[in-house]
Amino acid sequence: MKKGLKVFLTAAIVISAVACSTSNNEVKDTKEKVVETKEDTSVPKEYRNALHKAENYSKMMHMSKQRIYDQLTSEYGEKFDAEAAQYAIDNLNVDYNENALKCGENYKKTMHMSKARIYDQLTSENGEKFTAEEAQYAIDNIKGDYLEAALKSAKNYQETMSMSKDAIYDQLVSDYGEKFTAEEAQYAIDNLDD
Repeated sequence: MKKGLKVFLTAAIVISAVACSTSNNEVKDTKEKVVETKEDTSVPKEYRNALHKAENYSKMMHMSKQRIYDQLTSEYGEKFDAEAAQYAIDNLNVDYNENALKCGENYKKTMHMSKARIYDQLTSENGEKFTAEEAQYAIDNIKGDYLEAALKSAKNYQETMSMSKDAIYDQLVSDYGEKFTAEEAQYAIDNLDD
């Protein structure tokens, strides 16, 4: 059971990292902007290490506060004690609204998700664990419409699952499926290749 859970958690972290990671150029830019500072030796090394890890998770994977804390304390993650992880969270200088936005933009771009699905993924206990306010900020600020995302999702269903247009439409608008609006789903169906 533990091995299965470990595999599941590892897979979830990898999927999330892919969805919410930045391009290599952005990572290089971030690394180039790092300025060496004198370490505060009054803070235990373990706490400083936790803070450094937290900064990396925020910058590279755009994680929420809760996901960073969970990753720092996870027995399958960094294994920091609760006090070191809390120190990191308390001293992390992060705009979680922007992390949610970057994560949401990547879900739209790479997985062609609807607004509702992005919001659900951002706030899910099994997903990104952003607050409702942070997720709403992301939704309100993701650029572009969702017509093309609906079309790409529809094409994926058509090509990989050989679904009919009616079945694709149902999947696109379903509360258990993609959660696109009726307008977005109809646009997708109208623009599918026959």
